[in-house]
Parts: sequence; structure tokens; C-alpha cells
Amino acid sequence: MSSPLDSSTSETSAEPRDADVIPLGDRHAPQVSTLLPRAQAGDPQAMNDLLQHVTPLVMRQCQRVTRRHGPDAAQEAMLAIYRGIHGLREPHAFYAWARAIAVREAVRTHRRLGDFAAEDLPDLVQDTNPMAAVHISDVLDRLPDHHREVLTLRAVYGLDEREMATALAVPLGTVRSRLHRARRTFHDAWHQQSA
Repeated sequence: MSSPLDSSTSETSAEPRDADVIPLGDRHAPQVSTLLPRAQAGDPQAMNDLLQHVTPLVMRQCQRVTRRHGPDAAQEAMLAIYRGIHGLREPHAFYAWARAIAVREAVRTHRRLGDFAAEDLPDLVQDTNPMAAVHISDVLDRLPDHHREVLTLRAVYGLDEREMATALAVPLGTVRSRLHRARRTFHDAWHQQSA
């Protein structure tokens, strides 16, 4: 298992992981590559099937980012997917596109409805030292919001820099500088606390 602030984790594959592929009820789901062009052409059944297919993925992504406001974020993400489906040109990018929208809307919803706080973070340390999790949460609570956001999106949710830029609606360079400064600030605060 990697460190909570390890920058080497990222999943950029456009194809969904097995856990992200959800069958449509009891019937066999047509491929996204078949549904997407039909939905874009105005077929309401194809749009419905596509949205039903992606809903569990969107719900999980939103719930991971904002526990308290997951359903609200998922609703916003589903509306954004519905409205933006006509602009998606590559069927193979559908899952990555939907994930990016879900994360972006979850961050927006969380900002609108509540602050990032340590209690929103999943358990970062699940080994024998429960005090380490308390110390990590304490240090994160003392960071500025924009630093806490990038560290949380990277370390807890495993987003790469491009995904974070999309989720936060900021340029890639801004994400890189925030991440660098956030790591430095976290490191300094961590060592101050242990001294």
C-alpha cells in the first residue's frame, strides 16, 4: 500500500475497471459504443439506457469525494452528463469523461454545501497505529482549503493532475503548483507537530 501522499498513483485508462461496469438490470446491456451514437442522435431509450448504465459509477465517484452530499453531487453530475453527451465524440472516452464530470460536480457540490473537513476523509491509516490517522487529520485540518483539496484528491481518491485540473476547473499548472506547495506545507506541519 502506498503512502497517503504518494504521487505515483494514477489511473488514466479510459476503459472502466471491472467494478465500474454495471449491467442494465436483467437484460444484456448494449455496448456504450452502440448506445452513445443513438443517444446523441436523440433516441430517448438509448439515452435512458446509457444514463442508467453510468449512474452507479457516478454515485460511487461522488460518494467518494463528498460523503455528506453524494446524492446531490450525483444528481448534478447526471444532469451535466445528459447535457454534455452531444459534445462527446469518442465512445471509448465515455467512462473517463463521466468520471471527470462526477468528480468535478462532487467538488463543486461539496464547496457549495460544506467545507472539506477531516471527517469527510476515509480512513487513511488502517494499520496498528490509530494515532497516525488522528495526526494526519489534524495536519490536514490546519492546511488552507485549496491545499487540502489537492492532497485529498491525489492521496485519497487517486486522481492524477489532469483529472484534478478538470475537477477543480483550474489550469494544469495551477494544480501542479498547489500540489507542490500543499505537500511542502503538509511536510512542514507534520514535522512541527512531531517536534
